Amino acid sequence: MTATAFVRPYRPADAPALDDICVRTAHNGRDSRPVYADPTVLPAVFAAPYVHLDPGLAFVLDDGEGRAVGYVLGTADTARFAEEFRAKWLPRVADRYPAPPGPPTTPDEVMAGLLHDPERMIVTELAAYPAHLHIDLLPDHQGQGHGRALMRTFWRALRERGVPAVHLVMATANTPARAFYDRLGFHEVAAAGLDPADVTCLGRTTRETGQGQT
Repeated sequence: MTATAFVRPYRPADAPALDDICVRTAHNGRDSRPVYADPTVLPAVFAAPYVHLDPGLAFVLDDGEGRAVGYVLGTADTARFAEEFRAKWLPRVADRYPAPPGPPTTPDEVMAGLLHDPERMIVTELAAYPAHLHIDLLPDHQGQGHGRALMRTFWRALRERGVPAVHLVMATANTPARAFYDRLGFHEVAAAGLDPADVTCLGRTTRETGQGQT
């Protein structure tokens, strides 16, 4: 019998798989290993701090045999998360991924710069969307409704915490991801301090609506 994938809460044993998923999807939805000298900096920025600081909002797609093949991670309060990132997460990884000494000149330095600047997550125009998220699926598990299932699980968890809206910041070049978010009812939020050629901000209510339910 073929195993059936399903969404479940994150478990600490999933951490290596989540790091691997992040690395294999972080370059505009594609494998980042050809781009970065040390791609482990990517989960240090975009995956591991979430399961360390807010594991109750981490959910994985289990392949039916216990292996995580996708995830949605996030926080209910971006401002608080940025503070905890600096105070509790950054000291754990700063020595391994030092801040660039000047303007970044390599992809690795760009990511190290993001790691050392958690306050970048606080964007004035996104204040009405206090939660934020990251979602990634391995290619073999995309296009099958699993991303939608992960999102709905995450929205439900936010509603249980009384959070009205959520945002994400994505690479503008990742057009397949943008199409997915549009289908789920996300809308663009203009942010003056960010270059829309590089990143796009999207927001959505955590309520169930006609979009994203099928």
